[in-house]
Amino acid sequence: MSLYTDYLNEIETRKEQGLNPKPIDDGALVEELIAQIRDTGNAHRDDSLNYLIYNTLPGTTSAAGVKAKFLKEIILGQAEVPEISTGFAFELLSHMKGGPSVEVLLDLALGEDAAVAGQAAKVLKTQVFLYEADTDRLKQAYAAGSGIAKDILESYAKAEFFTKLPDIEDKIEVVTYVAAEGDISTDLLSPGNQAHSRSDRELHGKCLISEKAQQEIEALKLQHPGKRVMLVAEKGTMGVGSSRMSGVNNVALWTGKQASPYVPFVNIAPVVAGTNGISPIFLTTVGVTGGIGLDLKNWVKKTDTDGNPILNNDGNPILEQKYSVETGTVLAIDTKTKKLCSAETGEELADVSSAFTPQKVEFMKAGGSYAIVFGKKLQTFAAETLGVDPVPVFAPSKVVSHEGQGLTAVEKIFNKNAVGVAGDTVLHAGSDARVKVNIVGSQDTTGLMTAQELESMAATVISPTVDGAYQSGCHTASVWDLKAQANIPKLMTFMNKFGLITARDPKGVYHSMTDVIHKVLNDLTVDDWDITIGGDSHTRMSKGVAFGADSGTVALALATGEATMPIPESVKVTFKGRMKDHMDFRDVVHATQAQMLQQHGDNVFQGRVIEVHIGTLLADQAFTFTDWTAEMKAKASICISNDDTLIGSLELAKSRIQVMIDKGMDNEAATLQGLIDKADKRIAEIKSGENPALAPDDTAQYFAEVVVDLDAIDEPMIADPDVNNADVSKRYTHDTIRPVSYYGGEKKVDLGFVGSCMVHKGDMKIVAQMLKNLEKKSGKVAFNAPLVVAAPTYNIIDELKEEGDWEILQRYSGFEFDDLMPKSTARTEYENILYLERPGCNLCMGNQEKAAKGDTVLATSTRLFQGRVVEDSADKKGESLLASTPVVVLSAILGRTPSMDEYKSAVEGIDLTKFAPPLEKPAGARSVHF
Repeated sequence: MSLYTDYLNEIETRKEQGLNPKPIDDGALVEELIAQIRDTGNAHRDDSLNYLIYNTLPGTTSAAGVKAKFLKEIILGQAEVPEISTGFAFELLSHMKGGPSVEVLLDLALGEDAAVAGQAAKVLKTQVFLYEADTDRLKQAYAAGSGIAKDILESYAKAEFFTKLPDIEDKIEVVTYVAAEGDISTDLLSPGNQAHSRSDRELHGKCLISEKAQQEIEALKLQHPGKRVMLVAEKGTMGVGSSRMSGVNNVALWTGKQASPYVPFVNIAPVVAGTNGISPIFLTTVGVTGGIGLDLKNWVKKTDTDGNPILNNDGNPILEQKYSVETGTVLAIDTKTKKLCSAETGEELADVSSAFTPQKVEFMKAGGSYAIVFGKKLQTFAAETLGVDPVPVFAPSKVVSHEGQGLTAVEKIFNKNAVGVAGDTVLHAGSDARVKVNIVGSQDTTGLMTAQELESMAATVISPTVDGAYQSGCHTASVWDLKAQANIPKLMTFMNKFGLITARDPKGVYHSMTDVIHKVLNDLTVDDWDITIGGDSHTRMSKGVAFGADSGTVALALATGEATMPIPESVKVTFKGRMKDHMDFRDVVHATQAQMLQQHGDNVFQGRVIEVHIGTLLADQAFTFTDWTAEMKAKASICISNDDTLIGSLELAKSRIQVMIDKGMDNEAATLQGLIDKADKRIAEIKSGENPALAPDDTAQYFAEVVVDLDAIDEPMIADPDVNNADVSKRYTHDTIRPVSYYGGEKKVDLGFVGSCMVHKGDMKIVAQMLKNLEKKSGKVAFNAPLVVAAPTYNIIDELKEEGDWEILQRYSGFEFDDLMPKSTARTEYENILYLERPGCNLCMGNQEKAAKGDTVLATSTRLFQGRVVEDSADKKGESLLASTPVVVLSAILGRTPSMDEYKSAVEGIDLTKFAPPLEKPAGARSVHF
């Protein structure tokens, strides 16, 4: 048996699934292909040639290295392949996107054969993915008097790799396809339960929306040749929930354009739209592929003669349609006037200028944002080497600076971390900013795509300017099945070698950790001025500012140590009143969303930074608020803490980082120890008064302000997917927040879940305390519904064991995870018992564990989207309601939602997560769980 024979067997298996041969990333297999190509009489020669040309992955894959070396031999006449001329070999190298291909091109350009050197230089002028080793070679050759090197550098200084690309079309005709009504979760575009296949783009593409939808999209393409299919969220926002690069990849696969004829299933330039626009982090992902994201505004609020919205019986504004985007509607995007028009009449329907900013147009022209980021760096390098000014080619970064206006917290962080900005320039919201990234997180269901992106941009090592980066194992923690066993070790090996701290040691020295990534990143963030980029929408730290991102943006941050984005506007959130003893902080979080909608009508959080003046809560508990801001559709969040509280949070972070070091997780670069040192420095700055905890200026300007009245929160609050709402657009949003009394103590609960990134150590203690209380009152605790409990980290379990709470949980559990024998199959049926699951995401992810179809789930989780935690059955919609830990525990015990009397009785004397608004001048206030 050879690798090629194995590949043929795999091809036959894929053929049965309706799939093409899988793209090749293995250099050893390419070596076999080349051997068969050299053998002119080989029966497999034609197929091998086809696979080499059209089915070998580019970048820094081992396959690309072998292919590039063979093409070099052909160019130098050391190998003869009639089907691959010298010109064709150069063309193939030009599509390989850096790494080994650039190394070969530099060898040829700086070689002795003048004719070959000229051809190589011509190709090099089109390349942008050059790293230090490559640019150093050019610099040295130029210094030694190389005319070819000078010629290439002059081209780079003029950015000809960009200017010589064709401009985007003046008019783009699209045909609409309505994917759904209401908010469209990225789960619809790339379901969580198919996460294992994301790096196999063709296979993963089979899960876009539905097979019926895929057929309808294909039919539209046949009916409208030359037009692009535009995916639409009617009466909703496109791409809520997560960045989901795999979702954009899927949309591009079915509706976009092939990036290169020699790279299969990598498509770019999708067109997506929503009545209420595109979710911010999803829009960033669209930009990675050079796509277009439109805010349609095709439904507007109906108003009376005074201009006030007319409300329906439910108190919601009545919407009326400005124009139709029903499936099959042909529209025209005029990229010059930046208008969406009727293709038939030419009537202007909407202003879409926000989709065609100069920067976004550059992404479209270049085929994605990576090429622009690397291109700008390459132009700067070339100009500096030549001692000239770079030719102004790229759109200048937008600078918004208001004299005399103070800075919000996010504006302060961006100004401190800005790169390439004159020292005296003050940037306010709306400015385009290139900033240093301090912390980067990669999670395990997107990590393989991040690794692919790193390979495709020819990156081999983490940027030295990144303070710390972590690869998690939490999204696949629940079930160690064959898919996880195949994918995760491979991922951990790649990321460990790249320079990340990894949850699993490829060498098997330290115990595998499945801690929830956001909790780990919250500890690794040891400065309130830090910027964090993470491959998940819940990358929202309670220190510094953090942005959830697609796998490509994560790769870019890892490779360059930078991110580029406009500085978002901010909404200031403050609190007044007193939190009642029977309330949990989770109720404050939900009430914030409800009160914001009451105060402003529209969601003022969407696309903005929530600056929450939380002051007295440690990072662990404050994370409950920042985490939920993803469901508020915010771009990010920032906690404004008191000095004393911030110091406490940093000390806690240090202790947890030390645990990671003690387990053997630090690397040769001593990344974790460096973070402890950085935390010590920050603590010293705060204590000395040199640099107090981050706070906005008094004269900062906000888009809006929300004041949360704690006195008005008298009942536990539940976020309800409202699955039977007559208005489809109102289903599965996170905006329906109801008091527990709404359910009259009668709503049946089929399963309770305490877990996900929304819970902290205090929540685990609450579960134990409630069990003790209920046992004391009734003599025993009987569950009328299953209760699944998953601590977010091993640290928490260790601390609970020391404090005696874990023993209580064990006593009531009918199942306890065993790391020595992890589950190999997902649970499909539940008994009415307590399940103590492995630390990690568990039910919240929806990619491994799920509730039974049609169940009503009450969870501490973050996701209530259709099919995420629970799927529909044939006769009942599954629904995932979200609430505080005490409400979930009590509901599992009762088998229904509790009455207020039952709830108050169950939590009496229990130390719930408390919060008090910070005083004007804080006097060392500390949270109850300090």
